[in-house]
Amino acid sequence: MSLVRNVGTIGGLTALSRVFGFVRDMLVARVLGAGMAADAFQLAFVLPNTFRRLFAEGAFSVAFVPMYTRTLAGEGGEDAADKFASDVLAVFIWVLLGFSALAMLAMPAIVWLLASEYQSVPGKFELAVTLSRITFPYLGLVSLVAMLSGLLNAHSKFAPGAFVPVLLNVVLIAGIVTGYFMREAGGTDETVAYVQAIAVAAAGLAQLLYMAWATRKAGVRLKITAPHFTPDVKRLAMLILPATFGAGVYQISQFVDTFFATSLAQGSLTLLKYADRLNQMPLGIVGIALGTAILPMLARHIQGGDMREAQRLQANAVEMATLLTLPAAAALAICAPAFVTAFFVGGKMTQANGAIMADIVIALVAGLPSYVLVKVFQPAFFSREDTRTPVWISAGALIVNIGINIVVVPRFGIVGLAAATAFTSTLNVLTLYTVLQIRGWFHFTGKLAGRIGRQLIATVAMSVVLLLLMPLMADRYSGNVIEKIWSLGVLCGAGMVVFFGIAYVTGALDKDLLAQLRRRRPKQAS
Repeated sequence: MSLVRNVGTIGGLTALSRVFGFVRDMLVARVLGAGMAADAFQLAFVLPNTFRRLFAEGAFSVAFVPMYTRTLAGEGGEDAADKFASDVLAVFIWVLLGFSALAMLAMPAIVWLLASEYQSVPGKFELAVTLSRITFPYLGLVSLVAMLSGLLNAHSKFAPGAFVPVLLNVVLIAGIVTGYFMREAGGTDETVAYVQAIAVAAAGLAQLLYMAWATRKAGVRLKITAPHFTPDVKRLAMLILPATFGAGVYQISQFVDTFFATSLAQGSLTLLKYADRLNQMPLGIVGIALGTAILPMLARHIQGGDMREAQRLQANAVEMATLLTLPAAAALAICAPAFVTAFFVGGKMTQANGAIMADIVIALVAGLPSYVLVKVFQPAFFSREDTRTPVWISAGALIVNIGINIVVVPRFGIVGLAAATAFTSTLNVLTLYTVLQIRGWFHFTGKLAGRIGRQLIATVAMSVVLLLLMPLMADRYSGNVIEKIWSLGVLCGAGMVVFFGIAYVTGALDKDLLAQLRRRRPKQAS
């Protein structure tokens, strides 16, 4: 089983989703701009999405997948694993229903905690509450999607879970187009926001139906029964509680960032979320792919007592992470004005909004390698069913993040907030690695350090080329579609050619990893 091949499958489909996500955000930016309706919808979208990443794709997945993988490899095989999953599902559904119902009832209080400043704009607070109630059922639906995705990942079927976000973006694109025409027919910006909120909930239903079909096609048979707290379910619950915090420092920091962003000028939250879309492109493709692929593979090696293979797997994951995120971070930082202008500026999104967004992007991507390396280091704890250690590390990083925000946000505004996120994420990943090395669970080798050093040389060379090219095409980034495609294509193409060319010459590309990309999967015996 190849980490590279699995990451390629997940990353490729995630890239497809990110392309659709870009189209979605480009349309929303032009239709709603950075005004009241845009801010209210962004908050309504942040709430279920952050809870999804925190609980479903974060805490639940990192606790559930190793237990399910161990059960699947045990004496009972698939029958025991299906029973365990069915027991979890029976309890999980009721937990989701109860939590969603309570959250929707308490939505005015939740919105007030995160965005009390919205009350200073007539109608903004009430709109945010209503939109949040409409979008929140998405959490329950997509949490079930995450569980089914975890089941398939444990069976080494990564494609369905990686493809399902595409459905979200397709439905939301249909929603923004529908809302636009409704506004043109006499509606308002609030009409567009309502349609988008309804589309979020509809997307969750579409995703769940698709994953239920994919799970059944894979031969996994789940039964919905009366809930029973079996010993395994209780153990899972005890692992989830600390993992909720440990796996979700980035998501929890999103709530912190939302709180501070909503205290700033109108449109700040919207600009932050659009800037994060650029940051999320490489983070989603590389980070989610690595984290998803490495957890079940690492769990199998550790449970089999093969520590040497576990070390090799983690080293390969670190090398892949830095190989892709170092040049991505540098390119995004240098070319932020070009990307923001080409993708987002237009319609109701002004050039002044774009300038602020570009500065936010530069601050955010300073932490891009760290955002991804967290996805590599945390599974080393989770695969050993240690969810407590990341809790304390994350708690420390979060406290530092809040402290920095209190100091920098009043002075540097939304850009300072983004920089604080990047700094504390770097602090988090350095602490995780330090603990891993002390415990003997993972360590940097001279070979790995040498590879990363060569990657840095290639990144510097690429950065010089991009710095020279950026001013030469400054007028093209805001031109017509052909000019935008041509100018961005030159930047991306030149950057990739220089980076990978120098990386190949200097030996930054590991031949073993390249061989895995070319290696064919062995045919299964019939």
